[in-house]
Amino acid sequence: MKNKNKINNRSFLLLILFLFSTSLISLKTLKYLNIKDIKISGSKLFSQTDLVNNSSLKFPTRLIFIKTRFLEQELKQNLSLKNVSVSRQIFPFGLKIQVKTRTPIAYGERILNDEKILGYIDADGIFINKQNVDEKNLNKLTIQVFGWEEKFKKILSEILIAQENYKFEVVKITFSPNGFLTIEEKDLKTIFLGFNPNLINYQLQIIENLKNEFQKNNFSKKIDNIDLTDPNKPKIKVFKP
Repeated sequence: MKNKNKINNRSFLLLILFLFSTSLISLKTLKYLNIKDIKISGSKLFSQTDLVNNSSLKFPTRLIFIKTRFLEQELKQNLSLKNVSVSRQIFPFGLKIQVKTRTPIAYGERILNDEKILGYIDADGIFINKQNVDEKNLNKLTIQVFGWEEKFKKILSEILIAQENYKFEVVKITFSPNGFLTIEEKDLKTIFLGFNPNLINYQLQIIENLKNEFQKNNFSKKIDNIDLTDPNKPKIKVFKP
């Protein structure tokens, strides 16, 4: 009988503790969130104000009403982030935002509403606004990209990644307003690639082969430009004395 009473008392205490805990958690989630309650990790580049200015967050707002997935999408898009994770925290109370920035590997330029915007490009071909880049990563950039648009990011990424795997050295990538692609290689000079993004891997292989062949024969100094718009029929223009 005594053992049964002890069990009942223990169960009652556990029930009280459970109800108290759930009530406390409920009260915490209904508590109003302010900008000071935002906790940022992963980068010192952004402040609490930066995150608020680049999202739809309005304060004060209840923690439970924060749409974490939507906020992640907003911040990733507006701050050119590689990744972002947003989670509500009860203890300690606040909104935890973990960010992963992009690493620039090229200078970039785009036109937006007839205005020239300067920034940087990462290995995914993503444009990064100047204010969203850590300056310590900019010392070794040697590539310039002109005419960036969202639709060019895939082909741009393929060129930038190929450069790391092949032996050629691209110094400039230009998309004209109508989408015509031209690159400039350190030794091969201007190379016309044209409009067809499906040809890019084949064209890059040809550039690699031409570079190797011309270096063997010390021929690259004579080149003016190379036309690879039809990669099956390369056209090489040389300087005439």
